[in-house]
Order: sequence, then C-alpha cells, then structure tokens
Amino acid sequence: MKLYYGIILFISFSMFIPGQGVGQQKINSPERNEGQKNANMKTMVSPIGNKTLHNFVVKDINGKSFNMGSLKGKKVLIVNVASRCGFTPQYEDLQTLYERYKARNFVVIGFPANNFKNQEPGTNREIKEFCTANYGVTFPMMDKISVRGEDQAPLYKWLTQKNENGVMDQEVTWNFQKYLVDEQGRLVDVLMPRESPLSDKIVQWITTD
Repeated sequence: MKLYYGIILFISFSMFIPGQGVGQQKINSPERNEGQKNANMKTMVSPIGNKTLHNFVVKDINGKSFNMGSLKGKKVLIVNVASRCGFTPQYEDLQTLYERYKARNFVVIGFPANNFKNQEPGTNREIKEFCTANYGVTFPMMDKISVRGEDQAPLYKWLTQKNENGVMDQEVTWNFQKYLVDEQGRLVDVLMPRESPLSDKIVQWITTD
C-alpha cells in the first residue's frame, strides 16, 4: 500500500516540474505569441525581390532617356494610354489629378501602347500632338511601347508579374489600366481601365501618408 501511494505521489509531483513527467505542457508566454505574430506580419509584407520601379531606365516621348530613379520619394500612377479608345477622355482626368496633387510628390506617367485593337497607331510625335492639343497633357509621357505579349517592355514585365515585383500577377487587360507605385518604388495596387483617375480610392492613396 505504501508503495502504491508513493507512486501516485511521484506522478502528481512530476506534473508541476518543467521538463519532468507525463504532465509536462508547452507554455506560450504573451511575449512569445506577440513575437511570432510580428514575425508573421513581416513575412507577409516583405517583397520577394529587390527590384523596384527605380531600377528602370526608359525613353520619354521625345526619345530621351528617362531614369525612373528620378522618381524616388514620389507616388507614381503608371497608365497605358491610347488615342482611339473609349477611355481616351480619361486623359482629361489624369491631367486634373496630376495638376491637383503634383505638389504632394505625386506624378502620372503615361505609356502609349497599341496592344488593343490598333487604338494607338500613331507615332510618338502624333501622340504628343494629340494629347497636348485635345487634353492639355503636361504630365510625363513616355515612348510608345508594348505592354503585353512577346515584345512586352521590361518595365511592364515587372508591373504585371509577381516573380518580378514580389506583390501580384496582373496582366494589362485594356487601355488605361492603372498601376500604383509608392515612394520607394514598390508596386502597391492595380486598378482596372474603367476606374476613374479621380476615384476616391486613388485620391485617398495619394493623400494618405
């Protein structure tokens, strides 16, 4: 009987000694849980690669080199534009957006492209004359490029492919698709062609620090 009670006592006592007996339990402190939570959050927001918008050099609509690194510290809206598209009137709102917020370190960058139903057939000179004469465009316009397909420009490969930008896959679906890039040159979001350049979502993104 004494031996029986002795065994019971030993097992009960072991349950309260860390690292001993069948009653051992893993203890998670609040500090441990919070640290793990923070680690998970950091993993979620960390970019896959180091490439940013600022790594690219393109040509502007006049054929001169344009270093995207010059946009450091600015929020950037990149948009593929066309002169014969149903969304072409968005030029006006893009210009309004640029004029309204350029003093807040914001810029619109337009890339003419003829990827959709031959809606941008013109030369760089013709495109520049069209958007200036009809919509008073003063935001930077770049060289005409391809935004999808086998001849897709390197910048648009970065914008549209997660293995390049570390954020998302989103091909260009039509003219006037809008990619939002933050002050550090990281892709933030993409908005479909029908989204107005003056939408609440875009304005809030520009004006929120």
